[in-house]
Amino acid sequence: MTNKQKNSKSKKQAKSKKRLLITLSAILLVFLVASGYWQASHYQASPAAKEAAKVAVTSKHETTFKSKGQSKMNVVFYPGALVDPDAYSIWAKKLANAGYTVKIAHFPLDMAVLKAKAADSMTGKKEKFVIGGHSMGGAMAARYASQSTKKKLKGIFFLAAYADQKGRLDDKTFPALSITASQDGVLNWKNYQRGKKYLPKSTTFVSIKGGNHAGFGSYGDQRGDKKATISNQTQQRLIAQALIKWLRKIA
Repeated sequence: MTNKQKNSKSKKQAKSKKRLLITLSAILLVFLVASGYWQASHYQASPAAKEAAKVAVTSKHETTFKSKGQSKMNVVFYPGALVDPDAYSIWAKKLANAGYTVKIAHFPLDMAVLKAKAADSMTGKKEKFVIGGHSMGGAMAARYASQSTKKKLKGIFFLAAYADQKGRLDDKTFPALSITASQDGVLNWKNYQRGKKYLPKSTTFVSIKGGNHAGFGSYGDQRGDKKATISNQTQQRLIAQALIKWLRKIA
């Protein structure tokens, strides 16, 4: 090989390395931008919710609030999009104290849409359970329940959420509960009203006066939401009361 050929080969190798470096740098930049956006868009649990979560058992896939004594019913819950699962700890702890084990699902990137069938691995073969979710989590819970043939599934509940055509439940005979809040500025109310036709005929509807969308968890303000006229503590108590009243009719 001549010196000229060697120089040409070296220049090609240098160009290839440069292209590779540029490509890797671009990939890293995209990752950093996406990571930063996710962090900025993510809703962290409030200090009060984190304190309530201390009594829970946390694993990679779920956070479990074990009932006092034998559980009357297991409650599987899908969080809203980009919301820290611990944000729902306050009302979950209240349900556990009332005798219901609550299992809050952990999703990739905190997006229920990425693992809608998470409930399959969250309940035992003989465990009776209800499933529910907040916002997008509620829609994914509906899709799970719509496709489920499990007799151990005894009901579904929605927190500021609704079923769509892919998660229609109007042919189901199990009970359903839909809880909304009067100051919710995030819920698409037109779609919520349309979604009522996809719910079981036995659905119970509850409205929390003065509550808002973010108040179904405890994670501070949410973009697009209205200001609540009741405290988060009050909304958490009313959510727990409505759920316990409904669960008592099932278990």
